[in-house]
Amino acid sequence: MSSAPLLHLASSSPRRQEILRALGLTFTAQGADIDESRLDGETPEQMVLRLAAAKASAAVAAEGQLVLGADTAVVLGGRVLGKPRDESDAVEMLLRLSGCTHRVLTGVALQTSAGSKVVVSATDVRFREIDRDEARAYWHSGEPRDKAGAYAIQGLGGMFVEAISGSYSGVVGLPVFETVNLLRAAGVTVLVNEE
Repeated sequence: MSSAPLLHLASSSPRRQEILRALGLTFTAQGADIDESRLDGETPEQMVLRLAAAKASAAVAAEGQLVLGADTAVVLGGRVLGKPRDESDAVEMLLRLSGCTHRVLTGVALQTSAGSKVVVSATDVRFREIDRDEARAYWHSGEPRDKAGAYAIQGLGGMFVEAISGSYSGVVGLPVFETVNLLRAAGVTVLVNEE
C-alpha cells in the first residue's frame, strides 16, 4: 500500500486492475473515453504512447490523484491488429499471427501535478501454427472479443504462444517493470509480497 497520493487507473480492464492489486496498490479505476484511431504517419510506438497519455489526461480523477493510463497494440509487419470486429475478423487475425513472431507494445503514462511521463514496453511473441477450425473454436470461447490481436496470453490464448521475449505483463496489458519505475519516480512506494 502507498502513503503517497491516491492512484487512479484510467482503464476498466480487469487485467490491469489485477496487476495493480498484485503490487499491493490501492486505486480507483474507470475507463477514459477517447478516440483510439491511429493517426496518419504515426508509428505503432507513437500511437500507444499518445493513447496512454490521452487516457491519463482524459480521466476523471479526484484532486491530487496520480493517474495511470495504458494502451496496448499487437503489431505484425508494421500493421496494428486491434480488437476484432467480429468472428471473421478474429479468425483472420489469428491466422495472420499463426506461425509468426509479432510484437506487443504497451504504452504507459503517469499523469501527476508536474505533468505526464510516458514509457513503452515491447515484447516479441511467437505463435505456433493455428488452423482455421481452432481459431473459430477460440472465438466461440468468448475470450478474444475485446482483446487486441484477438487473443489473451493469460487465458486460453496462451496455448498459441510458443515463446516470448520481453514483458509477459506487458502483453497482458500493464508492464510491471515500467509501471513500477514510473510510480517510484513519482514518490509511490510499491511493495511486492514475496512467497
